[in-house]
Order: sequence, then C-alpha cells, then structure tokens
Amino acid sequence: MGFTEKQEALVNASYEAFKQNLPGNSVLFYSFILEKAPAAKGMFSFLKDSDGVPQNNPSLQAHAEKVFGLVRDSAAQLRATGVVVLADASLGSVHVQKGVLDPHFVVVKEALLKTLKEAAGATWSDEVSNAWEVAYDGLSAAIKKAMS
Repeated sequence: MGFTEKQEALVNASYEAFKQNLPGNSVLFYSFILEKAPAAKGMFSFLKDSDGVPQNNPSLQAHAEKVFGLVRDSAAQLRATGVVVLADASLGSVHVQKGVLDPHFVVVKEALLKTLKEAAGATWSDEVSNAWEVAYDGLSAAIKKAMS
C-alpha cells in the first residue's frame, strides 16, 4: 500500500505544529541530535564554534526548517508518485562532504520524531509517527542514493 492522503495530512498538520515554535523546536531538534551523537556537532557550521545549541540562531532555524520541510515534501511526493526525488541534487555531495554515514540518518530520524512529538503534543500518535517515519525513510533513501 502506498502513502495515503491521510498520512500526508497527518504530516502536514504536525509540520505546522512544528513551525508554530520554530525557534524552540529547532533548538530541541539539535539538542536531541547532540545528545545522541555529540561528535555530529562539527558537521553543522552553525554549531561548530558554540557551546551547546545556540538560541535564536537564524542559520540553525533555517536548517531545521529545511530538514523538516524536505521530509514534509517527501510525504507529498510519496503520495503523488510513490517515490522521493531530490529537488536539490547537491544534497548527496553535501552529505558526503560532511562525512554523513548511515548511523547519522538514524540519529536525525530519532531527533526529528522526538521533536515532532513534543511539538504535536496531544495530537501525536503512532499513526502520525509512522507517517513521518515513512516520509523520512523515503527522503533518506534518496539522499543516500545521491551520495553514492
């Protein structure tokens, strides 16, 4: 069974909840990443020279919004065509350049889901989580393909 209209709607609704507090949710997202993989700090230009995760950092917020937005867009692509195609072909080379490996994708996925769970609050469910997981897996597969 393909990605459903309902799954896409669940992703879109929780994405909007995420964006309602972009500054706070961005900090939360990167805090979750660094909690799980402290060495990943050097992969992000906006984290490299900071102690912890900087508050109100426009670059951090823009990157978080891009990551979550790409996953949301992946949900739309999965619903429409059943496959995720990267609009930005450079994503593969950027990830290679930063030294991203398979375990990093797992860490980001966990951080993304934890952040969304916080943002969505009472509307979070296994169904919402599953929709995001499928969309994220589609995006990460496309990025990994572009990395090879």
